[in-house]
Amino acid sequence: MSPRPAHAPRLRGALSAALVALCCLLVPPGALAVWAAHGLTDTGRFVRTMAPLAGDPAVRETVADTVGDEVVRRIDGTPGVTGPFVRDAVLSFTQTDAFRTGWDTANRVVHEAVLRALLDDDRPRAAPVTVDLAPVTTRIRHRLADDNPPLARQIPVRHIEVAVLAPDALDRLRKGYEVLKVAALWLPAAAVVLAVAGISVATCRRRAITATALGTALGGALLGTAVAVGRRLTLSDLPDSVSRPAAAAVYDALTATLRTTSWLLVTLGLAVALTAWLTGRYGPALRRRPGAVPPAPVPPQQPTRARA
Repeated sequence: MSPRPAHAPRLRGALSAALVALCCLLVPPGALAVWAAHGLTDTGRFVRTMAPLAGDPAVRETVADTVGDEVVRRIDGTPGVTGPFVRDAVLSFTQTDAFRTGWDTANRVVHEAVLRALLDDDRPRAAPVTVDLAPVTTRIRHRLADDNPPLARQIPVRHIEVAVLAPDALDRLRKGYEVLKVAALWLPAAAVVLAVAGISVATCRRRAITATALGTALGGALLGTAVAVGRRLTLSDLPDSVSRPAAAAVYDALTATLRTTSWLLVTLGLAVALTAWLTGRYGPALRRRPGAVPPAPVPPQQPTRARA
């Protein structure tokens, strides 16, 4: 058999390092794509994620301000009705079960409308995304009727179409969604294939596993940093009319799964790296059985003298 070239191990090491590095680079965008393409498109999960915000003080204050201003604008000039009075009434309503029911229903209606617009290819491009507030009003009226308040069943249910997404924003959202669907499928698969290939061609697979694990942990840390930076940039770009505490609460609720994923990547990567290091350092000693007698050394063979 011909001997291996002397440079073969170095080539394998360089190839392994390149494959592992590419794998680790794909971890943060892959996790982000999966979260955006699948985590945000499930209506039930979205409603459950947004449900606790109904009790957030900043969100309740924002709802009271927005709804109170709209009510005052519509009934301007009515005797005895003032802005502070209406706002206090709406703020008191946000503490009831009826408001939480209406909050969940509104989030479900809006999410389903946006999702239908994203998935319907035959929908006109120039039409905005609108929702009908009648289901929300119906749920609120039923909830109030259960508590037997006066005239609760006489609340009118009107079909009011409210635009929630402009046509140009919908077009950008569609393009981004198509990219995310492809990225959510191929980026994680490519990361796994690169990791397996990098470990397989490595001259020392334990070191390759350790490097992959540490790179995964670093990718998780970068993902968490990106979420924090995105939060700061999102809040800084908001207009003055938008409540920053309420927007921060919504951002934190939507990205909670992403932050958990980043911590899981960091924890899993460090755990695998530590296990590989301990196995390499103490594995041979742990595999020795206590009390085992080591084999006797073989004496060196004496050279035989040639006969005269």
